[in-house]
Amino acid sequence: MKANFIVNDYILIWNLLFQASISENIYKLKQKIWDTYKNEYNSLYKDKEIILDDYKNFIPNDDTIYNIILENKDYDKLRKQVEKYRLEVMLIWDKNKKETDYFFKNIIRLKITDHTIFIINREFNIIDYPTHNAMIVGKEIDKKNTLKILLDINKKILFNNIKRYREGPHRFKNAIVELALNEYATRLTGRSFYQSGKPELSSLKRWLYPYWLMYLGVPKDELANYMMRDKIVFELNKYAYEKELKKMNIEEFIDFCIRNQRYIVREKKEEKKTEE
Repeated sequence: MKANFIVNDYILIWNLLFQASISENIYKLKQKIWDTYKNEYNSLYKDKEIILDDYKNFIPNDDTIYNIILENKDYDKLRKQVEKYRLEVMLIWDKNKKETDYFFKNIIRLKITDHTIFIINREFNIIDYPTHNAMIVGKEIDKKNTLKILLDINKKILFNNIKRYREGPHRFKNAIVELALNEYATRLTGRSFYQSGKPELSSLKRWLYPYWLMYLGVPKDELANYMMRDKIVFELNKYAYEKELKKMNIEEFIDFCIRNQRYIVREKKEEKKTEE
């Protein structure tokens, strides 16, 4: 999967108009435009999908408001900040491209289309995924953990490219996506990230973990090393090694886990034995 990072004036202006104001000057500008061009302002809301559908050829029906903002000195300053931010995000992406390619090819094993990533001001604090191959990214880069934005982007891509599940099975999707991101982060940093994630998924992830290792193709005689690495312990002799799992893609693996959940999630059985 390739990613093209761009700054598009129309997408940036749309977010300035319809997201929370990121500065006092922008707020005042929006209020002034609203007071004078209320109907025109409202009509621009639908432009977002049209721009994303063909941003290279987009021509607004009415460019009055766009031109007002483009000619504003605060917008010129803001756009320069966004361009600088774009370069920072690209640097993180390019630096970790090898592991990202491995993530999608060897861990996810799904055909993911190339993505256009529209960069907006980091103060918006959003990662929006309005279409199947376009994203809008405006989120602060954590200086202590610069990889977080990379993980956030790829989590959004991954989650939106895996088929939807009903509410119950959706938990399995959430847990397995998190396992995939844990493995991705572990490869990026060289230290285990399997203890990170949503607390409400930790129990399910623990039960899925032996099968997840089989899905990754970890040889049977190396399972113990991975348990030590990730600090997730299970009894090796209680699990038949499922060789077929490493031939699946992530959707097929989710389906397998949902079909076999009564065997995979052993919590109730073990709780009953403990009570006895």
